[in-house]
Amino acid sequence: MVPSLEIITVVGVVVLVVLIWFFVRLRGKDRVEEVLAKHRGTARVCSRACLLEGMEQIPVALVLTADAIYYENSDLQASIELPLIEEVEYDDETATGHTVAGKVLRLRAHNHVFEFTLDLATAKQWEAALPARRIDRAKAV
Repeated sequence: MVPSLEIITVVGVVVLVVLIWFFVRLRGKDRVEEVLAKHRGTARVCSRACLLEGMEQIPVALVLTADAIYYENSDLQASIELPLIEEVEYDDETATGHTVAGKVLRLRAHNHVFEFTLDLATAKQWEAALPARRIDRAKAV
C-alpha cells in the first residue's frame, strides 16, 4: 500500500518545522558568540550566562564594561548602568532557594533583582572584576 499524498505532506511539514526549530536554536547560540566577540576587546569580563526570569533560564552574553553590564542574545538587548547597582552578590542558590551548578550573580538595582547563572570558573572571573558588595543602608538615609 502506497502512503497517500496527504500523509507525505504532513510528514514533510513536521520535518520542516523541526529543522526550522533547530536552525533558530543554533542561530541563537551564534548570536551570543557574536556579542561576546564584539565586546571582547573593550570588556573587563565577558562570558556566557543564563538570565533567570521566574522558572525560565534565558541564555545570554553577559558583558561587564567600565560603565555598565550588558546582557544580550538574539531576542534581548539590555543593560544595567553600574552606578544604579546597589548590591552585588555571588551565591550557590537562586533568590527562590533553588541550588544551581556553578554560581548565581545577583544584582539589585532600584528594588529589582537580576540573577544570572555562571559556571564556577567564569564566576571567579566576575568576582575578581565585580566584587560582591552591599549598600550601607545607614549611610544612605
